[in-house]
Amino acid sequence: MSQAVAIAPPRQRPVSGLGLLIVALVISVAAYVTAGLGLRGHLPRDAVVYSVVFVAASVAGWFAVRWLAPRTDPVLYPCAIALAGLGIAMLYRIMAARGQPVIAREQAIWVLVGIGAFAATLWFLKDDRRLNAYTYTIGLAGVVLLLLPVIPGLGLEINGARLWASVGGVSFQPAEFGKILIVVFLASYLADKRELLAAGVGPLGLPRAKDLGPLLLAWGASLAVLFLERDMGASLLFFGVFVVMLWVASGRASYLVIGAVLFAIGAYLGYIAFSHVQDRVDYWLHALDPSTVHGAGYYQLAQGWFAMATGGMVGTGLGQGSPTLIPYVASDFVFAAFGEELGMLGAVSLLLLYLVLIARGLRVAMERFDDFGKLLATGLTTILALQTFTIVAGVTRLIPLTGVPLPLVSYGGSSRVATFVMLALLIRVSSGPLERRHG
Repeated sequence: MSQAVAIAPPRQRPVSGLGLLIVALVISVAAYVTAGLGLRGHLPRDAVVYSVVFVAASVAGWFAVRWLAPRTDPVLYPCAIALAGLGIAMLYRIMAARGQPVIAREQAIWVLVGIGAFAATLWFLKDDRRLNAYTYTIGLAGVVLLLLPVIPGLGLEINGARLWASVGGVSFQPAEFGKILIVVFLASYLADKRELLAAGVGPLGLPRAKDLGPLLLAWGASLAVLFLERDMGASLLFFGVFVVMLWVASGRASYLVIGAVLFAIGAYLGYIAFSHVQDRVDYWLHALDPSTVHGAGYYQLAQGWFAMATGGMVGTGLGQGSPTLIPYVASDFVFAAFGEELGMLGAVSLLLLYLVLIARGLRVAMERFDDFGKLLATGLTTILALQTFTIVAGVTRLIPLTGVPLPLVSYGGSSRVATFVMLALLIRVSSGPLERRHG
């Protein structure tokens, strides 16, 4: 376990982010109101209550940032609020059209829970380096959460994958929180082993055989997740994050090459082992074939493409399209709904919000001088980047669908809360220890 390294005083940021937060709130509330007007021709019945509660909770979160992490990057929190607000607006539009607006309200409540968890994380974790003292405890807890769905009586299988666990009548996805703990563990472990991992042999600087152990161990762990939970998305996401963090820790591109080879092998093993993975690949290859387009999985992908084509450049308008023709539009295909009703401009704007969030996260990593903070920010940002890429690439048929949620936008309470916790950790890394404010 590496010793704590003093952090150089972070560059003072005069911008508080309040102006950006106001813009994010205006966009969020306007989207919710516009969705109701487009769908029903009148304001949603709970428009005033929703707007007041959402604005109040978001401003409270901003005050928590200003009080507990005053020197943080001012863009991170407003970007997250904008994405969360747009997600709730689209979910309301979809669920209201299906006669289930209560589901959208439940997701709005999960946003409030997420903001509460965000503030609590900042309050209890006043110095991210304290996590470095619990390397293996945190790693063990992360593994337990990842494998919780395979425990008989707790795990639930949905659509061929065991991602859910039910405790006391409450269902959640423990892997959403497990991956955060795994990133913390990897940041601590790799920071401690950085000099060893950076050593290479030969003119290409290939890693030594004994240094391949962590890579092979992570590969084996990802395969365990794949075969025990039957979830290709979580398995490949976990391994992809590890390879990126290993590359950053060692500075050697050879780890990326070896990781890519192992990634391909793992994906192939998953393909030959599970019929639902084979089905997803077949849907991806033949979604628009006349002979298959009306099949269940093919139909969903085809409708996603038709929806985005219908939206054109500027979209049909919120509430004016037909995204409910896509069976799983609230989860896997919410990006297609944005493409239909906001058009290419709206879909690209949504992606730009993610791009800004990811770019600022990588900037946070670059500004840190200690290995642990740098790797922690890199890992958290990589999770957001890989999740966004895999779901958007799946909807647009660049790759087969993997089933991971679009952060802060797709249906899923566990994902929303976990993403806000990741955001809090990233903000803590960006701001540095709270005690420096007084000393």
